[in-house]
Amino acid sequence: MLIVIILLTIPIIAMQLTDEVNWTLQDFIVAAALLLGTGLLCEFTLKKVKQPKYRIAICLAFLLLLLLIWAELAVGIFRTPLSGH
Repeated sequence: MLIVIILLTIPIIAMQLTDEVNWTLQDFIVAAALLLGTGLLCEFTLKKVKQPKYRIAICLAFLLLLLLIWAELAVGIFRTPLSGH
């Protein structure tokens, strides 16, 4: 949880320094949900999966999914309705 808070302070600080970062409350809620959800899924995986190589593979898959969703929400690289296209 502390890591999520620290990560979310980056855009807050950036919003104070430049006009190019303009997050709304909804943006912060979605970002927090994505980060917390990914962290909880990885934590669950680490507790339930016994083999280390499967743990790593599953957690990397969750992180890749997080990055793809984040990129889609940020700039719409896949042009899905999720990004407003």
